[in-house]
Amino acid sequence: MTPPPSDADPGFEVLAGERYLSLTTYRRSGEAVATPVWFALLDGPRVVVHTEAASGKARRLRAKPACTVAPCDVRGRVHGPEVAARARLLDGEQDAEPAASARRALARTYGWQWRAFQAFGAVRRRLGRGHDTVELEVRPAASPSVLDPADLDERERS
Repeated sequence: MTPPPSDADPGFEVLAGERYLSLTTYRRSGEAVATPVWFALLDGPRVVVHTEAASGKARRLRAKPACTVAPCDVRGRVHGPEVAARARLLDGEQDAEPAASARRALARTYGWQWRAFQAFGAVRRRLGRGHDTVELEVRPAASPSVLDPADLDERERS
């Protein structure tokens, strides 16, 4: 049995009861880019996020899957500890069921707001103004809890 996390080593339980999380991804230069997003907290532990396939966060995560998450408000103001994580895009045929499961989890979490968001997206796609979307699966990094982008590059090389 694993011991409960300490304040120095928070896990995704810091996101319980939250409506938004700040997803911080890293540019090739190492500059951090934080984005407030809707999410669903799943067992595993893991978090799923829905975004446009061509969004900056998706592009950055394709290049470097290391990221951090933290509870935040709708404007992205963080009000809890950051947790180091790694993300992967659920965008291939082999990820069809996990992506569908992620969308169902988001629908349960956000209810009518999610359905309205999806309906609006469907209308945009019919008008030729829609964009391809992708789900992100985010899992806590092994350790340490908060990673420095410079450390990430060094760790990925070894």
